Formats: sequence, C-alpha cells, structure tokens
Amino acid sequence: MKSMFESFIKEFKEFAIKGSVIDMAVGIIIGGAFSPIVNSLVKDIIMPPIGFILGKVDFSNLYLSITPSVKKYQTLAEANEAGLVTINYGLFINTLISFLIVSFAVFLLVKIINKLKAEKKEETCVALEVVTKECPFCCSIININAKRCPNCTSEL
Repeated sequence: MKSMFESFIKEFKEFAIKGSVIDMAVGIIIGGAFSPIVNSLVKDIIMPPIGFILGKVDFSNLYLSITPSVKKYQTLAEANEAGLVTINYGLFINTLISFLIVSFAVFLLVKIINKLKAEKKEETCVALEVVTKECPFCCSIININAKRCPNCTSEL
C-alpha cells in the first residue's frame, strides 16, 4: 500500500512541476488580481457615461421585482431591504460588459503571443536553410559542409 502512495506522490510532483501547470497557476493568480480592476473600470468609468447618455440611468439599480409591491423603490438596495425578490438585470449588464472586456484583453494577448511565436519559428526556419543542402543523388537534406552524403554515400 505504501508503494502505491509513494507512486501517487511521485506522479503528482511530476505533474505539479511541469511548466504548463506553473504557467496556468500564474495565469489564474493574475486573472484574480485583474478582475477587480476590470470590475472597477466597468462600474466606475464605462457605465456612468453610458447611463448618462441613456437618460441618467444607473445600471446597478436596474431590477425587475418578482414580489408584488405597491411601492416602487429607487435603488436595488432599498428593494432588497424591503424583502422584495428581484431579477437584477442591471448588474447582469455590468457583469456582461466586464466579461467582454476581459475576453477582448485575453484575445489581444493570445494574438500577440501567437505573432511572436510565428516570428521565432520563421527565424528558426531561416537558420536551418543556411546550414543544410539537398544531396543531388538521393535528395535527402544534409549538412552544407558535407563532402559525402551520409544517406547514399555519394561524393559531393
């Protein structure tokens, strides 16, 4: 039983030490730190002008009351305090805009990383073309300085 446990611990260590797992952990931590910034951007910077343009609407206070009530409350907090059951579609709009901003930021980041990887790959391919040539007899790729083909043994 002990060897099975040791095997499990060894396998877990190998998994945890892999670069991709560490990269993922860093991404999750940065994403968690990035979330309040995006929420503040949406709530404090983007939504107030949009609400002003749409007739001084505060999206965080837009709700639909499911509970029948005679009185109309001005804010979501007042409605919740009165015990109303509400559908908070204004908060949903804020969350949706936050999601779109984060998605767009991740899209741009992935696009930049892919572009950098493609440039690096092109540089690698150019370097290979300079140091290799094709054997005229067997058409295999060989070192540019070769005097004899290692595949067909022809003299070059």
